[in-house]
This record gives sequence, structure tokens and C-alpha cells, in this order.
Amino acid sequence: MSLHIKGGTIITSDHTFVADLLCVDGLIHSIGENISNDRINKDTEVIEADGCYVMPGGIDPHTHMELPFMGTVASEDFFTGTSAGLAGGTTMIIDFVIPNPQQDIMEAYHQWRGWAEKAASDYSFHVAITWWDESVHKAMETLVHDYGVNSFKHFMAYKGAIMADDEMLVNSFQRARELGAICTVHAENGELVFHLQQKLLEQGITGPEGHPLSRPPAVEGEAANRAIRIAQVIGVPIYVVHTSCNDSLQAITRARNEGQRVFGEVLAGHLLIDDSVYTHPDWDTAAAYVMSPPFRPKAHQAALWRGLQAGMLQTTATDHCCFCAPQKQMGREDFTKIPNGTAGIEDRMQVLWHHGVNTGRLTKNEFVAVTSTNAAKIFNIYPQKGSLSEGADADIIIWDPERERTISKETHHQNVDFNIFEGMTVRGVNQVTISQGKVVYQDGELRTERGVGRYINRPAYAPYYDAIDKQMVRHAPKAVSRN
Repeated sequence: MSLHIKGGTIITSDHTFVADLLCVDGLIHSIGENISNDRINKDTEVIEADGCYVMPGGIDPHTHMELPFMGTVASEDFFTGTSAGLAGGTTMIIDFVIPNPQQDIMEAYHQWRGWAEKAASDYSFHVAITWWDESVHKAMETLVHDYGVNSFKHFMAYKGAIMADDEMLVNSFQRARELGAICTVHAENGELVFHLQQKLLEQGITGPEGHPLSRPPAVEGEAANRAIRIAQVIGVPIYVVHTSCNDSLQAITRARNEGQRVFGEVLAGHLLIDDSVYTHPDWDTAAAYVMSPPFRPKAHQAALWRGLQAGMLQTTATDHCCFCAPQKQMGREDFTKIPNGTAGIEDRMQVLWHHGVNTGRLTKNEFVAVTSTNAAKIFNIYPQKGSLSEGADADIIIWDPERERTISKETHHQNVDFNIFEGMTVRGVNQVTISQGKVVYQDGELRTERGVGRYINRPAYAPYYDAIDKQMVRHAPKAVSRN
């Protein structure tokens, strides 16, 4: 099976040039001007891309499909969610295995793998460490060595459920370092969040407006700094998910300026939506925006854009976790019971192009980096993913920079009854999505197939740790002899 993309402008994270691209058997076979060889025949599908940009498919490194959470299950499953992603130009997700406290880690992993068998696009998993004993220590090794997991998630929030305390962080970070894995953290001080929630409820604040009040920026900044410092002492790379405020951005910036291996992720929503949504007069509308960390005042959005431009934040994601209005109603009388989560996988690429590239905040090459290539590099699947190069997976999008689209829940493919970008008109739209060398979306027509998505192994980072170990030995102080 072959596919010939003709006449487009190819944009990668570091190059822009006009060329044809030939895909054969799910891989990129060749790139160049006027490709002609024995692989092109009468059965080769041809797509004319004149006037369009040809870019690597997006990678969303932070999604939660069909997640059991807060007494319900996210409305988006692995088929509907990855299909919506493909419509918007995202060709791979990295989702999360989140074991219940005391649940066998491998049991949870296989449970999530079973749910994901219906995926329409390629996928992988971070695995959350939600409790600790010797079996978890052993399971982490099994996951790294046998199942291609190279990242472990730690929730510093959600006290009484999946929160990781400092002891758990230290144990898990140390084990990840030994295995050549990266640690990711949801940075919010769970003790402070719980304390503030109780105070607000005692004051009679029960609506969605209580959500951001219980999770102020300082709560996130403290947790980010603490996790980064623990990682610094142990010597393990750390990835801070959904950085939503200047407080945590400053912690990341300080550490990176000191040479620490720290990476920051920002959500499209946190770049574009402010906390005024929580005071909307309609309860259902305000509740629809409840996610953690919450949306912040406008000054934080400006800071996050600067962080993305400066390279202090390397990736963009969605934290796609959908709950419909009846599910949000579970917290009608108590904001702490509103299921946390919003959608975005279909719209991430387009809102970032419109508000990033069209405004001059991002170059086209930087757009590719922050929506695809950087995630592939950080999670060690580059150049298989995140690149347009010979031998790479044929995950490709064809982008029309002049086409416009108005975002709406009435027309999106996401399985949720609300869109946080409702009514936003964007210029720069995905026209064609190619996954595994096959057209799965074209000119508004979705052609996804249930279960064709593949699990992608992500190798460990052993060479990096070997170098760190050698450096530590070289600079270690000599023992002092005391008689």
C-alpha cells in the first residue's frame, strides 16, 4: 500500500522545504522533489498538497480515556477519543494507567491495555504510582524491561485517594532512576487543597467558584518546587504535567537555569482560558470548566506563553478527560465532588496554530516541536514518531493555513456535551490526517477504524543514567580516615 503526497511544503521542527513524500506499508519511504520510482504505480493513492503544509502528526502526551474517577467514568473511550484526535491532527496519545491504592500494578496495566484495544490511533501509557511496597518496586522493573514503559506518574493531589506523599515520591523516584525512567508529577499540594476545600465549605461556598479558590497558584508552585528538588537530590529527570501558573513555571525555569533535567507541559486550555469561567451564572456551564489545576487569571496565561516561547515549557497537551453535564451534577451541592476534567484533543492543534503561529508567538517549526517532536524526544520514541524522515511511521497531517473553522460541541467529534473553546473561530485547519500510512480523515470526513491503533513501546534512558553515575563517582569526595 503506497501513498504519494505531492507539492506540499514540508515543515518539521527544524526545516521547511517544498517536496513530495511517499509512504509505503505504513512508513515514510522517501522525501524529495518529483519522486518517481518503482514504488509508485497505478494503485498508489495521490494527495495534492499545493498551498498546504505537510507536518508530523500531533502527539498528545496527556490524556485520560474512559478513566474511572470520582465515582464515575469519563465519557470518552479509546475509540471515540482517538478518533476525535485524528480529526484534529493528533496521531498518537500517551494515556495513563492509574491503579487504585493497593491494586496490583500489573493488574491495572493489563486492565488499561484491554480498554485501549479499541483505539483508532497509536498509543502508549504512563503508569501512576499510587501506593508503595516491594511489589510496586518489582512491577516498575517489569514495566520498563518487558512492556516499554519509561515514565511513571505521581499525583501530589487528591488526598485520601491516589495522592503520593514525599516518602512515596522518594521511593518511586529512586526506583525510576535505577531503571532509566522519567518521573512525571501532577504538582498540587494535596494537604493544602484539602484544608482549603474544608474552609470554603464551612463558609458556605459550594459552587464551582470554590474550585479555583481551593487550588490557588501557590499550591501548585509549592508542589512543583518540592518535586523538582526531590528529583534534583536523587538525580532523576522530571516532567511537570499541566503547568498552569507562573508559580510552577518559575520553579521549572529556576531548575533548568541551574542545569537540572526538568521538562514542562502546558495545556492548550491553560494558555487561552481564564478563571472568570467559574463565576458564570449558569451552574452547568461553570462546572463544565472544573479541572485540576483550574484555569487561572489572565496574567498567568501571558506568563505561560512566554515560557513556551522561551523553551522553558517544551510540550503542549490537553489532559483530555471528559465528563458530561449529568456527571458534573454529582457536585451540585459540593464543588469538591464535581468530576475534574475537560476535553480538547480535537482542538489543541488548531487553537495553538491560531493563537500561536498566526499571532507570531510561535514559528511554524516551533509549532511542530511543541505539538509533536518534543514529546517524541522526551519520551524516547523519536524519530519513529514526531518526525518526517525516511523510515519513520507515516503519521502525517496536511494543514490548510487559510481555512477557517468555528469550534462547537454541535460539530466536534468528541464524545462530550460541552466544548471549552465553544464559538472560537480559528484560521489554520487540519485538512488530511494520515495514520500508519492510511488516510483516516479528509475534508471533514472521518474514516477511523476500531482497534487498528498500536501500542508503542518506549525504551528506557539507560545511557543518560550511566553518564550521571560516572560523573557522580568522578566527583565523589574521598572517605576520611578517622582514628
